[in-house]
Amino acid sequence: MTEEVAPPEPTPEQAALFARVRRLMLIAGLTTALAVAAVLIAIGYRLFRAEGSVVATDTTSMLPKGARIVATGIAGDRLVVTLDVGGVTEIRTFDAKTLKPAGRLKFVSEP
Repeated sequence: MTEEVAPPEPTPEQAALFARVRRLMLIAGLTTALAVAAVLIAIGYRLFRAEGSVVATDTTSMLPKGARIVATGIAGDRLVVTLDVGGVTEIRTFDAKTLKPAGRLKFVSEP
């Protein structure tokens, strides 16, 4: 017949040491999981928050003959250009990302 060898029961000091080691390993594992989750959340935030790559665009906008640019500015996501066209003030707006024309406003004197 074969005899089964049972592992000896740990002493109370050994059992306390095993419990302490288990607790420390649990703390280390949870800390590692929390750190990995934080890194993944940061990466996900950066990926989904990004509105795509900024594409450099070259745009030429034709001005009327004799027009001159008086002022430029930014208003939200619009580029605002103020022109003086033969004594008449005109404001043209462009989308800041695509540089496509968004609107035009003319100011004329009353006759």
